[in-house]
Amino acid sequence: MTNINQLTKALFASQIQDWPLAHTNFEGLKTVRTKSFSFGDYEVRVQFNPARMVSSGAKVDAKSIAERPCFLCKVNRPAEQAAVDFGDYEILVNPFPIFPEHFTIPRKEHVPQQIKPFFGDMLELSRAMDDYLVFYNGPKCGASAPDHIHFQAGTKNFLPLVNDYHRLKNTHTDLLVTTEQSQLFQMKNYGRTVYVIESGNQAAAIDAFEKLYRFFELEESTEPMLNIVCTFENGQWNVFVLPRKAFRPWQYTAESEKQLLVSPATVEMCGVFITPIEEHFNRITKNDIESIFEQVSY
Repeated sequence: MTNINQLTKALFASQIQDWPLAHTNFEGLKTVRTKSFSFGDYEVRVQFNPARMVSSGAKVDAKSIAERPCFLCKVNRPAEQAAVDFGDYEILVNPFPIFPEHFTIPRKEHVPQQIKPFFGDMLELSRAMDDYLVFYNGPKCGASAPDHIHFQAGTKNFLPLVNDYHRLKNTHTDLLVTTEQSQLFQMKNYGRTVYVIESGNQAAAIDAFEKLYRFFELEESTEPMLNIVCTFENGQWNVFVLPRKAFRPWQYTAESEKQLLVSPATVEMCGVFITPIEEHFNRITKNDIESIFEQVSY
């Protein structure tokens, strides 16, 4: 069987060597400024990353989406952007990175961002790319291409949530549901709502996810607001589901010194706040982080 991890690492090495945009932005990551705030049992990091203005400032209203070409469709991608084939998907190096290794994984066909029909694909990806974590931004929860289904992948130990869960599981989780092949936990005292599905059986993991999905599903046609992270370790999936109630906090559109251009997506919900503007990085406080979580987390 082809080792997707090895192909992906080879793709990354060649892209940062041969593609100037990727080379510049990944080099820039090495010097980004960071700071962290302690919330007792866990921390939240803040990163000043000007290259992420493309994503943080993305216009995702229907009119803006309709008026721009889809940058995930192969025909519209930069000539330098190469891919690793993965069935119905292509693995691409993300040229505007947050992670030391950062990939975008669009489906080959142009269909809207939606998780329910493709959750099994996410599990398959995370098993094949088990050196990384795989994540999903809902169409109203941080996806800068809500018109084209895609996942992302990144360095496995980068997101605090994943590490916090393993460290705090015995003291900061409630076991909600247990079956022969899966368990559903909820993290507690964590500043935001996080559910965790553990299962070594793909069908059982899908079933547990769909039950959780239905719990948050609205009567309207759009899917519930969710950010999702998936890892595969020691023959088991850990699926982190973070339900949302809002897309962006009031600080995003505030005036002058009250503005903080933070557009929470999976990375922020998992404990790394990205600030593309230096002044906002300098100004953001622990209270701001608490406020943003309170506004956007379910």
